[in-house]
Amino acid sequence: MKTILIAALGWLSIMPVAAQTQPLSLLLAEEKAALVNAFEVYAPSSAMKTKAAISYHQQLLDSDTDKDYLVISLNPQQSAQLTALGFHLKPATEFKKSRIKALSQAQYRAQTLSAQEKADTIFGYSCYATVEGTYTRAEQLQQASPQLAKWVDIGDSWQKAAGQGGYDLQVLQLTNRQNDKQKPILFIHAAMHAREYATAELALRFAEYLVNNYQHNADATWILDHHQVHILFQLNPDGRKRAESGLFWRKNTNESYCGSNSASRGADLNRNFSFFWNATNDIGSSSSECSETYRGPEPTSEPETAAIEGYIRSIFADRRGPNESDAAPADTSGMHIDLHSFSQLVLWPWGHNNAPAPNADALTTLGRKLAFFNGYTPTQSIGLYPTDGTSDDVSYGELGVAAFTFELGTKFFQSCDYFEQTILPDNLNALLYAAKVVEAPYVLPKGPEAVDVKLNGLNTIKVAPGTPVTLTVTLDDGRFENSNGAEAEQNIAAAQYYFDQAPWQQGATAFALQPQDGVLDSSEEVFSSVIDTQGLADGRYLIYVRGQDSDGNVGPVSAGYLHIGQINSPPTASFSHSCTGLRCQFDGSASFDGDGVLVAAGWQLGDGTSRNDNALSIEHLYGADGEYQVSLEVTDDKGGINIKQQTITVSNLAPVALFEVDCTDNNCRFNAQQSDDEDGEIVSYQWQFGDGVSATGLEVSHSYGNGGTYEVTLQVSDNLALSGEKSQAVSVTMAVVTDPVQNDQGRSSGGALGWLSLILLVLGARGRRFILADNTRR
Repeated sequence: MKTILIAALGWLSIMPVAAQTQPLSLLLAEEKAALVNAFEVYAPSSAMKTKAAISYHQQLLDSDTDKDYLVISLNPQQSAQLTALGFHLKPATEFKKSRIKALSQAQYRAQTLSAQEKADTIFGYSCYATVEGTYTRAEQLQQASPQLAKWVDIGDSWQKAAGQGGYDLQVLQLTNRQNDKQKPILFIHAAMHAREYATAELALRFAEYLVNNYQHNADATWILDHHQVHILFQLNPDGRKRAESGLFWRKNTNESYCGSNSASRGADLNRNFSFFWNATNDIGSSSSECSETYRGPEPTSEPETAAIEGYIRSIFADRRGPNESDAAPADTSGMHIDLHSFSQLVLWPWGHNNAPAPNADALTTLGRKLAFFNGYTPTQSIGLYPTDGTSDDVSYGELGVAAFTFELGTKFFQSCDYFEQTILPDNLNALLYAAKVVEAPYVLPKGPEAVDVKLNGLNTIKVAPGTPVTLTVTLDDGRFENSNGAEAEQNIAAAQYYFDQAPWQQGATAFALQPQDGVLDSSEEVFSSVIDTQGLADGRYLIYVRGQDSDGNVGPVSAGYLHIGQINSPPTASFSHSCTGLRCQFDGSASFDGDGVLVAAGWQLGDGTSRNDNALSIEHLYGADGEYQVSLEVTDDKGGINIKQQTITVSNLAPVALFEVDCTDNNCRFNAQQSDDEDGEIVSYQWQFGDGVSATGLEVSHSYGNGGTYEVTLQVSDNLALSGEKSQAVSVTMAVVTDPVQNDQGRSSGGALGWLSLILLVLGARGRRFILADNTRR
């Protein structure tokens, strides 16, 4: 390991000067220290594993769900404490190897840093937007749907405040702005800890889902009509730029702490909030500036935490009393979700002590409901040891707003495959549920959930006036994650639907639904009713459905769309596709309408991505191998809808390695710019020069010690770990120095002066060779 790390530090000296503003060698040195203390930690029980993940979150490095261990960086005292608690520790040999390999790619990341500053996605992780890419996509939502989206500046990052570049802190506010009544708010923020890649992207996809599905999906429509969703995607953008280069950066980049060039500088923003700041007297946070949990010199010392605290107070009313034991009223609206990774947890207050929060029962119920969708462990946010000064201490501790933390996935740099296939779909549904219950989060989760609202078997349907429509819905009172204690279930007592008015709107009329089996004796029941459409005007109507259990608890609303209009021949949706690896072209130009014109087109790409910009021909890049259910929905000028579905299979293509070589005597330059990956990104370039020497990088130089023919091999790897290889014979000659003037006997005509020139020429050539070789060694 020592040899490998020295080599890794060695090649940093050939990085471009522009990339060394903050030397990566410092960061690598810190990661080296972490790797020396990295252990596979096996817990005596699943509950103890959860507590360890909470308490040592700042030191978590990785996890292995198959072998059921955590990788944590531990000092000797911490190792002894865990061992005494029954944990089993082993050196994390496999993780060390994989992390060293990842660090070896930091050279190329640094070499492309100037280009990466403007890139839309993170190098090597094409499913995750950079800070710039996040801001661009949020701005596009506002530009495309100004009636729904507003992009608001709420403050500055540390570097921006210090005049060192940096970023504005921006919140995307989503709601139907034409309806200006006061609405309950779901506030989400992400990427507080810079290295947690999946958090900002999940929040961004959620925003895109709501906007793109408005007036297409009934639930997305009523949520934005009656609720607000505010999202801060990048809470720590300065630190995130560090993490985008492949570094395990956690804190902000405040140069006032731990040295202006230190890799450990900055404050842990999730220990810097004012309510309960240092409440545990140096146990739940650190006073050491170089610690990963340094809380800052005082509460909200950092511009990022000051900005978000001010914003939280501006959107939520104070509903909790001054005492720690004071509960917020049951009718308190609003919710705050803080997205983190990793550990697969849903957490709620308190975290500074073991006592249950005054609203603990309601928080537990909602936590178990949210965890039903993502399958995570729901638990109070106290581990083996407490934490303090965290984000929920303000929203819940000060104001009484229901607050939760999601710990997404199993790694900081989660693979795009796992994100697209697991994190995104599971947590998208959890966030949608949160948006549904934000009006009364302490009450609604106790009631049954309306699942699978169908109108004549579809969530959206169009019929002619007077056509009877059968509404069916499942009411379920048991959709909780009960891995950490069981939530009580009650029998369903009633179900109602509301025609084009939400239940809370003035004048809304409830219509009873009947159980299909005729009896109410279960916590899960199917209800139905026939809707009479006689006399209804042409148009689109929302059908709201909700249920009640035998304890009188009313659950949240779900909805379906009913279109009334003269029946016309529906349009025909049709599309073909052509895929090159993970990159697919979809052509829906063959779609048509026989008695009118197409006015809308929308795509569902099967990976959680949708397109509703009316484009019939699109391109899409998938994040992983697999089968995807793709659908194209077209709408004609009379409201007719048709959907075409097709399952496609994509498989990542290996990158193609190509290189050029230019040798002058024994000094050769190698250029791999012609290498290409048709459906992804090349993330590493590995060279073997045929003489036992290797190097990494897009362009490299090498000086051979002897003339001859060498087999040079370039191996390139893409962002999904597929490799391509190219070998080529390279002929090398050594510079030959001869006396320029010879007499008949082969002697120099220059005498002593000629020999002196020859000696100086040879020494000069050797000097040049030494310099080139030294450059290569660096």
